[in-house]
Amino acid sequence: MIQHARRLWLSLGLAAAMAFGTAVPSAMAQVPYLQLIPQNSAKFAAIVVDAKTGEVLYGKRPDAPRYPASITKVMTLYLTYEALSSGRLKLDDQVVFSPHASAQSPTKLGLRAGDSITVADAIQAMCTLSANDAAVALAEKLGGTEQRFAALMTLRAQELGMQNTHFANANGLPDSRNVSSARDIAILARAVMRDYPQYYRFFSEVSFNFRGREIYNHNHMLSEVPGVDGLKTGFTNASGFNIAISGVRDNRRLIVVVMGGPTRIARDKAAEGLLLTGFDVLDRRARGEQITVAQNFFEPPSLTAQTEPSMQQGDTEDGLKIQLASSPPPARASKIQIVEPKSVAKFGDRGRKASGEWTVQVGAFGSRTDARRELAEIGRKYGQHFDDARGVAEKDGRSYKARFDGMSEADARDACRALKSRGRPCLVISPRG
Repeated sequence: MIQHARRLWLSLGLAAAMAFGTAVPSAMAQVPYLQLIPQNSAKFAAIVVDAKTGEVLYGKRPDAPRYPASITKVMTLYLTYEALSSGRLKLDDQVVFSPHASAQSPTKLGLRAGDSITVADAIQAMCTLSANDAAVALAEKLGGTEQRFAALMTLRAQELGMQNTHFANANGLPDSRNVSSARDIAILARAVMRDYPQYYRFFSEVSFNFRGREIYNHNHMLSEVPGVDGLKTGFTNASGFNIAISGVRDNRRLIVVVMGGPTRIARDKAAEGLLLTGFDVLDRRARGEQITVAQNFFEPPSLTAQTEPSMQQGDTEDGLKIQLASSPPPARASKIQIVEPKSVAKFGDRGRKASGEWTVQVGAFGSRTDARRELAEIGRKYGQHFDDARGVAEKDGRSYKARFDGMSEADARDACRALKSRGRPCLVISPRG
């Protein structure tokens, strides 16, 4: 009865706003759960996306930079699923915990250095317990080091169109360089369901048994909200309470991301309200109503005016308004601007001038020194693929991108193919960005 009343409340509020083409006087009558978000919660950001089409049904600060916290692990899992799908990894392979992995802060399995678990157990530990040590152990198995794996994570994010994302670690523990956005998280959630549906079931597990201990999923919405079947929660003091969920109703799937909730309950209720409202929009479309997007629900101007100084970015919402334009998540494009460096490291000994316009990016690092070190190592091991290229360690936002520029398209694609075959991160960038 309570659930039915909630749905009716949401539907009536949205219907009133849509019918009259303007916002109703009280926002709380439209999305009652949002009254659990404090007026000064400048961290709050959210998005609702149609999983099939990619259409954005609702957005609140969707592109504002936010700390993803443990939702970071969804990218670690995406790359794990990729390795499983390609045959480079098997579910019963052993994952050894290094001293670095074992030393991660809780929440974690608590294994000692030298101990090992299967890949399947590591995946389940990440999806349910959000085990930080298991995430690092998997990252080291796939990337050699966590730092190199984080570079691969960032490159793959760019390939997927996550334009506001940079990963600094594999588990989402506090790091000012580990940033994303609600839209980017939705893009990632959609990608993991689209590309590796055979492994999505891990996100749905309410619990799993590990060495006699029953471990329960941090995502309480799996058992509390009908239709919700994944994905991931996250929390740090800096990020607030984050969640990315996906739910199905009447064979239609939505993705909801809420970031910066003040409490777990407030976050979950906001996510539930947005999910139900998104389904109401789809239901009304199915009945023939011409609704292009859901209302951009009201939050007082005082909330948007108190953006965190360290994360301030172009959000100029005015409170009450109806947003009548929607856009799908961006396609595969990183839009990286290639800047001619002041000094470059020339590879190869043929002495020929680099004349191509294509670029191969091999990583994103926290310092110029690390980027240059990666360039030097690749130049030493795979120099035959970069004879005519220029090695560039260039600052780009919060990170330093390690790139080889001045290549032809054919050479760039061949070089990248060779690196990927050896498990190295690689991204081909055309002259058009």
